[in-house]
Amino acid sequence: MVSAIIPARNEEASIARAVESVAAQGEVGEVIVVDDQSTDGTGAILAELASRIPKLKILNTGDVLPPGWAGKNYAVSIGAAAAKGDWLLFTDADTYHLHGSTRRALCDAVENDSVLVSYSPEQEMGSFWERALIPFVYCRLANKFSFAKVNDPTQPNAAANGQFLLLLRDVYEKLGGHTAIAGQILEDVALARRVKSAGYGIYFTAPIGTVRTRMYRSFGAMWQGWTKNLYPLMGGKPTAALVEISDVLPWAEILILAPMWIYSAWKHVPPTWALATLVLATIVGRVFRYGIDLYRNLYPVSYIKYYVPGVCLYCAALVASWWKNTHGAVHWKGRAYPAKTA
Repeated sequence: MVSAIIPARNEEASIARAVESVAAQGEVGEVIVVDDQSTDGTGAILAELASRIPKLKILNTGDVLPPGWAGKNYAVSIGAAAAKGDWLLFTDADTYHLHGSTRRALCDAVENDSVLVSYSPEQEMGSFWERALIPFVYCRLANKFSFAKVNDPTQPNAAANGQFLLLLRDVYEKLGGHTAIAGQILEDVALARRVKSAGYGIYFTAPIGTVRTRMYRSFGAMWQGWTKNLYPLMGGKPTAALVEISDVLPWAEILILAPMWIYSAWKHVPPTWALATLVLATIVGRVFRYGIDLYRNLYPVSYIKYYVPGVCLYCAALVASWWKNTHGAVHWKGRAYPAKTA
């Protein structure tokens, strides 16, 4: 049996869809939702769902978050402690599970000799800001977290997506569960690293027609979410963030082309055709590369039109994430977590 565990903190916009979709999976024997001090309509929605979904169990975190814990980690640890399944499916309140998703994950676990199976969901995006930033982020993450390397037992690379993370219960308990990573903001990657470093197999991929999510429903929520996670995802070190920004921004082009433009202005002559051609070729080359990344990551190539705002938003979010994680505090779901990353 699979026990699905969903932490929920003020999730009235999406919790019903998530619960109903995961409860419809035949392999899921119980759905445990842990209400993490919600102040909106989440509790009422869960009560209504429980009246018609027998396999749904509702738990609460209580009024106080214990010291040293991130809110999500504490909530899912409560759910895992109450679960009865042989497999634990950790998923989020914004995730929609298509028919057969759990069966596919169990089959992938067997076929790939893995105790942890994680899927990166298809992204549902409803605003300009989502279409500009989210595909750009995931294209960059795909360059950093190669599925082939993560799934290769001989490679140290490890990653997972907490929106769909299926883990063998015995291994979860043996490695200390979420208690061992209580304060980690990036809990999914931390859990995957513990699993792989212990010698167990991981299978991480991004299947089509399996799970979907709309992560953020406003610019503020999107900004808060990515500035929480982006710096740790990119290595959690200033040098790694600097290298990433250097790769995204056209530094080489600026250093080469800017002096030529300045010289043309100083001499009061128009830029040469060679300079104009070089500028155009540089821009087209970068945009074309982004189009290839979109295609490889199964996003519409038409999103290429968001390239410029995507670059600007991505770099700004990475800088803000660095600051929050090293000097300020990370804010999420009404809680503040002091900076810990060096």
